[in-house]
Amino acid sequence: MITAELGWMLMGVVDTIMVGPLGPTAIGAVSIGNALFDVTGIFGIGLLLGLDTLISQAFGAGRRDECDHWLWHGVWIALGVSVFLMGIVEASIPLMRIAGVQAGVLEVATPYVRAMNWSLLPLLVYAAFRRYLQSVHKVGILMFALVSANVVNGVGNWFLIPGFGVEGSGWATLLARIYMMSVLAIYALATDRELLANFVRPSYVAARRVIALGAPAAGQILLEIGVFAAATMLAGTLSPAALAAHHIALNIAGVTFMVPLGLSSAGAVSVGNAIGAGQLRAAKRAGWITLFLAVGFMSMAGLMLFAIPERIVKIFTQNTDVLAIAVPLLFVAAIFQIFDGIQVTATGILRGAGDTKTTLYANLVAHWLLGLPLGYVLCFHFQWGVLGLWAGLSGGLTIVAIVLLVYWSRLSLRPLGDLGLPRSGS
Repeated sequence: MITAELGWMLMGVVDTIMVGPLGPTAIGAVSIGNALFDVTGIFGIGLLLGLDTLISQAFGAGRRDECDHWLWHGVWIALGVSVFLMGIVEASIPLMRIAGVQAGVLEVATPYVRAMNWSLLPLLVYAAFRRYLQSVHKVGILMFALVSANVVNGVGNWFLIPGFGVEGSGWATLLARIYMMSVLAIYALATDRELLANFVRPSYVAARRVIALGAPAAGQILLEIGVFAAATMLAGTLSPAALAAHHIALNIAGVTFMVPLGLSSAGAVSVGNAIGAGQLRAAKRAGWITLFLAVGFMSMAGLMLFAIPERIVKIFTQNTDVLAIAVPLLFVAAIFQIFDGIQVTATGILRGAGDTKTTLYANLVAHWLLGLPLGYVLCFHFQWGVLGLWAGLSGGLTIVAIVLLVYWSRLSLRPLGDLGLPRSGS
């Protein structure tokens, strides 16, 4: 799961590195474009996160037919939602101009976003198959799909960027996402002979159940990704160098984040399987192990970012203006590593237990009512620039982590059989 998440993140890192020689404006365009697309695309993925609870608990209870049924409902939701979300992405492009993004960056970012937008459908279908495969413990294919998709993306960038510039990187991403979807779908059908036999037509009742669990998770992701997208838009009103530094630092912090994100998915499945099997003591143990592993890794990641920030940034660019801004951002990233690991793994284990609302409320308050306003004040009123934005975001992540850790601690101290969380069969 961790390797799959790293493979996912590496696609964005490769895009940034390969457009890097085109200059800060190109890097800034990729940053703005990804911020706009990711808010919508990841919200769509979030709607499918309810499959984690439903499939993992059904698998733990030995109800394999039910696992297959939930997969097909997820695919139907992906097909329906993707068309709607693609329209939202297209309609949101003018928001970049309204937000004050510099004209040069906007000119390059617009065709990039439109190319990326076509990848939304395969991305969501891929997400449905991914939730299914990881919940039934078929995770090796996820690692293969993401690692090999990076080859597809890299080769696509190599051929398309010289002729199409930043837009070519968007088309390469489309090819890579079609490939990922195809690999998982073919594997699932080839390894489960009953999958086609268990095909089901769209069901309003089933879709509502998936979305009832997924909507709070999607809202939580929207709030978390959205606050970083909002910070990116604000950084876009600063200099191209500041925007490029912001994007590079996000890429670097994103790479370390993928490890606890993979642990979070593993924790969601482990907790969900245990609850489905009625083994609540094992569910609690799996949750705490997930948190301890995340804290251990992110402690080491924070030390690395603090010790060699300049060497890491130079992987992306040699521009001295960008380096001068990006290096201090990594110091801030080093500080919030542990808290970022706690909040994402706690989100996963709570999702496996069927609780997707607590994280929604925590993110709303911490990021949007506290973190982003603080970052705005530090950036523009105290003239800290993009460093002020990062200080505010760091504060929001810290608050979310503390709230979710305290909540899980209190939850796990309840008597066995009284977790108070829904199961897939209830």
